[in-house]
Amino acid sequence: MVGRWVPDALGSAYGVGVVDDGREWRERQRHAVRAHAEADARQRAAEQAEAAELVARFAAEATRRGLRTERLTVASYDGHGRYRTPLTGWYVDRARSRGVDTDGRFYLLTVPGGLRARLLGARPEPSPPPLVVGRGGRDGESLPLATLLSLRLEAGDDWR
Repeated sequence: MVGRWVPDALGSAYGVGVVDDGREWRERQRHAVRAHAEADARQRAAEQAEAAELVARFAAEATRRGLRTERLTVASYDGHGRYRTPLTGWYVDRARSRGVDTDGRFYLLTVPGGLRARLLGARPEPSPPPLVVGRGGRDGESLPLATLLSLRLEAGDDWR
């Protein structure tokens, strides 16, 4: 803020007004954006921790119930091929696009694909599980992760 002579509402130049040169406003805006981003990150981290706990409990319960594990495969992004992986676990959706390994890690089972993946297999990295599967998707179908995992447990080995 800078103090200088400015006309009042009637055009009179009697007195000193305060004119904001924009620096203070920009600083307040930067601070608000930073605070919002930090709050967003905290919320995402809390949701991911909660979802990771659900996935770990699913793996433990599936093991306890003796659900048959299988070698997980991944699809190419373009959908033209499936590739083997070193992962063993359970598919948690009928499309076989999401899986949980026996260590309780969540995977999105899609990869770039290509000749190398065809010959040597693919090694997908674990993904942070979402609390709501399909949120933001184009088809509008979303499902809470807890419900998806519960349905998978209830289906048992007759999942397909």
